Amino acid sequence: MPTSRASVAVPTVVAIAALIALVAPAAFPAAARPNEVPAPPAAPPTLAQAAVRIRGESIATGGAWTKLAWLTDRIGPRLSGSPGADAAVAWALQELRRDGMTNVHGETLMVPHWVRGEETVAIVAPVARPVVAAAIGMSVPTPPEGITAEVIETDSFEALAALGDRVKGTIVLFNKVTPAHIDGAGYGANGGLRSRGPSEAARLGAVAVLVRSLGTLRARLPHTGSLRYLDGVPQIPAAAITEEDAERIHRFIAAGETVRVRIVLGCRTLPDVESANVVADLPGRERPSEIVLIGGHLDSWDLGDGAVDDGAGVVAALETLRLLKQLGLTPRRTIRAVLYMNEENGSRGGRAYAAAHKDELDRHVAAIESDSGAGRPLGFRVLAGPGAADAVRALAAHLAAAGSSAGAADVAEHAGVDIDPLRIGGVPLLGLRQDSTHYFDWHHTMADTLDKIDPRELAENVAAMAFMAYALAESPEPLPRLPAGASKTP
Repeated sequence: MPTSRASVAVPTVVAIAALIALVAPAAFPAAARPNEVPAPPAAPPTLAQAAVRIRGESIATGGAWTKLAWLTDRIGPRLSGSPGADAAVAWALQELRRDGMTNVHGETLMVPHWVRGEETVAIVAPVARPVVAAAIGMSVPTPPEGITAEVIETDSFEALAALGDRVKGTIVLFNKVTPAHIDGAGYGANGGLRSRGPSEAARLGAVAVLVRSLGTLRARLPHTGSLRYLDGVPQIPAAAITEEDAERIHRFIAAGETVRVRIVLGCRTLPDVESANVVADLPGRERPSEIVLIGGHLDSWDLGDGAVDDGAGVVAALETLRLLKQLGLTPRRTIRAVLYMNEENGSRGGRAYAAAHKDELDRHVAAIESDSGAGRPLGFRVLAGPGAADAVRALAAHLAAAGSSAGAADVAEHAGVDIDPLRIGGVPLLGLRQDSTHYFDWHHTMADTLDKIDPRELAENVAAMAFMAYALAESPEPLPRLPAGASKTP
């Protein structure tokens, strides 16, 4: 918020004299000291020194936590097309201007506008029991009276196909446990059941789909997410149910009983609306036309406040620019923050940025994305040309020496949803890796709130992103690039 300043009445002559005395030496150095030789500019710190300063400042100030508290507590859910998404764009622009960044602007794009309505799911046989559920993002609604049908259970597309004609007229339950891993691998392995499951079930004549939530905590929390209907296949309603409710249905079926469920979903897709990516620069001192991009996605799901997904990534990018400016660490190249809109249910923000900047992608020397929460930072995933991971590892060694846990760098086939479209221009891509053991406890649920973030770990994430952005922007030679148009690691 703007800082209020008390006005003090000062006689005009005294005020002007005082002002001249204060500004004359700085404003007119040649006239005031004509014989002095200007001092040479101070040499930039070594990368080792920069790592220590950045980490120390991030931990000491906690600026990212303050930003995240405002975003989550005062704005909250930010699904694209919603008033919360609009408020988040306005807030981010204001924060960047307040922090003194340049080229602060929004880049407009059209985004989906899906809204959640009534959500009622219940077992009606062999007993009557409520089911805790949430519509999967972009699902079509049920008829007003709902859908009541027998449930048939499977845990893979192969097992579904083997059921054949038995699927017709049923509600398919995709019931597969998502194990907790430090790298979140369990979520990636099961994600297709939610995104493609409704269409695969519809091919065989299913009337609706339930998906066991892709979560790693038994807390009776439904995890939403997004689906994509396949062309030429009927669109059927889909909802995520809690692990506990999936287990109950499984026990009934395993006992040989017929399970019937009633689903009522009032969700709907409205016409696309205008929104924006938010962009701002910290200009480089020698090669300002060359860009190191950092970012996260500004939108979130509508159930919680989007603290771990991806408020943490958003404030890491914002605070990176502020920290570097505060510390006077101006690298050779420009560091650009991009806060993307619509990662969750369309990924249009990443594609829109790549399209709008297609003629300057050759001047994007690297891009870093943070979209895995704010657990302890572990290092970086690297998708770039040969030798790039070794180069990033050498830079990250300065972080490790400064006390950070983010000293690793590994070759990867994916670095981030929003920066992925930059592959077309050969841009080296980095994903900030966090300990994701508990990320999928809360992700895409109503419990994705600020209290799930540890302030110290958030500060460590900021330090890791800020240092790597600075190091890549300061390094004399850029990272090896991907072949233009590359679709996977060479």
